[in-house]
Amino acid sequence: MEDTYRTIEAPVEGLYKEKGSKFIARAYPVRSEEEVKEILQALRKEYFDARHHCYAYLLGADKATYRANDDGEPNHSAGDPILGQIRSMGLSNVLVVVIRYFGGVKLGVGGLIHAYKTATAEALEQAQVIERHETQLLTVQFAYEQINDIMKVVKDLDVPVREQDFSLDCRLTVEVRTSLAPQLEAQFAKYGTVEKS
Repeated sequence: MEDTYRTIEAPVEGLYKEKGSKFIARAYPVRSEEEVKEILQALRKEYFDARHHCYAYLLGADKATYRANDDGEPNHSAGDPILGQIRSMGLSNVLVVVIRYFGGVKLGVGGLIHAYKTATAEALEQAQVIERHETQLLTVQFAYEQINDIMKVVKDLDVPVREQDFSLDCRLTVEVRTSLAPQLEAQFAKYGTVEKS
């Protein structure tokens, strides 16, 4: 199972100007559609006076989750060119939003496609591309007597602990690379109950 993908390390910005119109491209590393919604809301507040907030995102090592949105521009003139740039760079878990300030001169569909594509490329070319692994969270619930066994598994497989509670019913949540999850789940199951999230 392939769980490696290329993404950008940090948010970046690009700018393209054409006939008075300004296209501000903002690219972000993202992990979920929920994160996409939060960023879009924040940008709509920040650039409340802009005419359009067109965007595209691509999620997952398998690149199966994606969306392109023209936000009022002619069909396929904004979201698709943005998505095309993300794909052509082989990236995933990336959101690009292009904010357009209208300059009074219509650019036509061809001009819009060029503008959104160029603004997106400007932003993504600024980015540092890194390789990441898809992960998932596993939570194991176990008796206190099993704590040493559980912690040995965590240490041997070198997985980061995200939450822990060692009271009466012990709970431990770890983040594990998707391809290693079945192995870790089997190990944890020897000592307690495992939930995936």
